[in-house]
Amino acid sequence: MNFLDIIQKKKENKVLSQSEIEFFIENYVKGEIPDYQVSTFLMAIYFNKLNLDETYYLTKAMIDSGETVDLSEVPGSKVDKHSTGGVGDTVTLVLGPLLASVGLVFAKMSGRGLGHTGGTLDKLEAIPGFNINIGGRDFIEILKKSNIAVIGQTENIVPADKLLYALRDATATVDNVSLIASSILSKKIALGTDALVLDVKVGNGAFMKDVPSAVELSKLMVELGKKFGRNTKAIITSMEEPLGDAIGNSLEVIEAINILKGKKEGHLKDIALRIGAKLMLMEGISSSEDEAIKVLEEKISDGSAVEKFKEMVELQGGDKTYIDDTDKFKKSSIVREIYAEESGYVKSIEAIEIGIASRDLGAGRLKKGDLLDLSAGIYLHKKIGDLVEKGDKLATIYTEKENEVEGAIQRIKSAYAFSDKKEDYKLVIEEID
Repeated sequence: MNFLDIIQKKKENKVLSQSEIEFFIENYVKGEIPDYQVSTFLMAIYFNKLNLDETYYLTKAMIDSGETVDLSEVPGSKVDKHSTGGVGDTVTLVLGPLLASVGLVFAKMSGRGLGHTGGTLDKLEAIPGFNINIGGRDFIEILKKSNIAVIGQTENIVPADKLLYALRDATATVDNVSLIASSILSKKIALGTDALVLDVKVGNGAFMKDVPSAVELSKLMVELGKKFGRNTKAIITSMEEPLGDAIGNSLEVIEAINILKGKKEGHLKDIALRIGAKLMLMEGISSSEDEAIKVLEEKISDGSAVEKFKEMVELQGGDKTYIDDTDKFKKSSIVREIYAEESGYVKSIEAIEIGIASRDLGAGRLKKGDLLDLSAGIYLHKKIGDLVEKGDKLATIYTEKENEVEGAIQRIKSAYAFSDKKEDYKLVIEEID
């Protein structure tokens, strides 16, 4: 088989066979196909697309390029969720302990952030001592003890994805639904959970900017999951404003802890409850969404959820006293308040602008390897639909970068728009079964 013939075939918009796709992945991972040929192939895929079967073959070949995780010895229903990413999206840290507290096993491999804030791993590392580098055997043992573990993806899981993603990023072929779906699903299927909910964000603070694109991606990923025999559903949620009120690493951890303690309401909690209820229904431990949400709320009220968070922190080497007393988290030396310059209802908040401001303050990375200031970030006091009087506090910024303060303040102010009437905010846009 010749890879040049495979490139030519896709360039002519012909359907690739499973053996052709397997040949591509196997030989690319071995280093026997050069990047310049793969770049051309990716561009052919970008313009001529892959059908469902081709996407399935690609996903399967990517999974087979490395190791998989066998969770069969962990008793109970193993569940996972994936978010396509956004601003202030700390759902994992709320959802995981909630699901573990109702008897589901929340097994998650997460990544680091590149962009406006850290990823889930960066956030968890704001808790002193928390270890995300857990091996497969220890991962399974922690799950058996507490029903929850969140760890970093190992180098041996889907190595093809790491190679392809770096090249996609360098060749402007990231935004192709088949390439996105295969990248996400290969890592999820390799983990070996029973059920998966995909939280596809849409809006100015998300990767998917419009609803039709989000629907297309969601439907493809759900179909792919089912082809692998995985109970898979998707929920499309809005990222027209930051999901949580906190944007930053330790700030987001503190917000998640406060939700689990029953001290905080808001959209972050709402989405965690919706996804949690969906997974409970999928795994047959509840008969309706309303009933499931009621059970999850009870786990917050009786302290079970926050105890599960503390269990996870302790089993992964972290200092659980930070969960009891969030005042122990390191504080930024520079704190500035931002006040409203006009009155009205908050009409919109450009989530991406808030994210960029947070990154500039030190909470995110411009490039892989950048060090984060885990205390830096932004806390929003007003969200869409809130009534604001001139002089009210809009946001608080936290940083060690004095030279970034004024720029961040102006960016945050310009991200807000006001109206004389209250705007409705549709948080959940569509559910894909």
